[in-house]
Amino acid sequence: MTDTLTPLHALVRQQAERLEAAGVALGHGTATPFDEAAWLVLWQLGLPLDTDLDDPAQPTPTQEQLQQVDQLVTRRIQTRQPAAYLTREAWLQGVAFYVDERAIIPRSLIAETLADGSIDAFLHPETCHVLDLCTGNGSLAVLAALAWPDVVVEAADISTDALAVAAINVEKHGLQQRIRLLQSDGLANCTGPYDLILCNPPYVNAHSMAALPPEFQAEPDLALAGGEDGMDFIRPLLAAAPARLSERGVLVLEIGHERDHFEAAFPHLNPLWLETSAGGDQVLLLTREALLEQAA
Repeated sequence: MTDTLTPLHALVRQQAERLEAAGVALGHGTATPFDEAAWLVLWQLGLPLDTDLDDPAQPTPTQEQLQQVDQLVTRRIQTRQPAAYLTREAWLQGVAFYVDERAIIPRSLIAETLADGSIDAFLHPETCHVLDLCTGNGSLAVLAALAWPDVVVEAADISTDALAVAAINVEKHGLQQRIRLLQSDGLANCTGPYDLILCNPPYVNAHSMAALPPEFQAEPDLALAGGEDGMDFIRPLLAAAPARLSERGVLVLEIGHERDHFEAAFPHLNPLWLETSAGGDQVLLLTREALLEQAA
């Protein structure tokens, strides 16, 4: 005998089957059609994302609510817009952020290193000035400010549209006094010196960009495309970073699946690779000393 599903659980399963049959691409906060369906259903019903789908006390959705859920999932399938753009909300390390089409959807693995403290041991005890370069919607800047209550954060991006979204999140979390937003092409307008630079830059190589599914094409190209080998932004960054770092400053850089291209571009660098939920080859740490040696 199989257990009878609650109406809420049955609704999520039904919508998950629709998403799976439609072949939507995931990766913007969920990894399975069921999780994506749960996000959309719970958001549409105004329920917390940690709602127990099997709780019999949950009210049965009304016919009107069923139609609204169906319409939302239909939009997800037909437009191929990521769920976060439909709900105007994304979560990173349990923290809620506003997002819309002006900025990339936050999913940086650097957030894990802020939450678990894995980079703390490499920071100077008097670290007080942090830069979040390529800040997008400002999520890493906010998480850094929350992780280290005594630091001041600059959040920089070339896109004024992205900075407008970041401003919403800075205000949302009440961090206007500790996070300064800055329009900058790379490090051009970032004077420093910074004790820590966090950077989740555009790093997707040209071949991979051409193969991106529609959900990822919905995001700003500026935040993704890294040139032929994915290193177009990173080359000038590593060259300029030592002059912007304090004497014992460090750079934490995310490169996604581009480790081979990174090592080909910088064969003499020996970064520290940080472990994340995606493995140990997507986020790296470089000291100012290592960057100076590379420049030499």
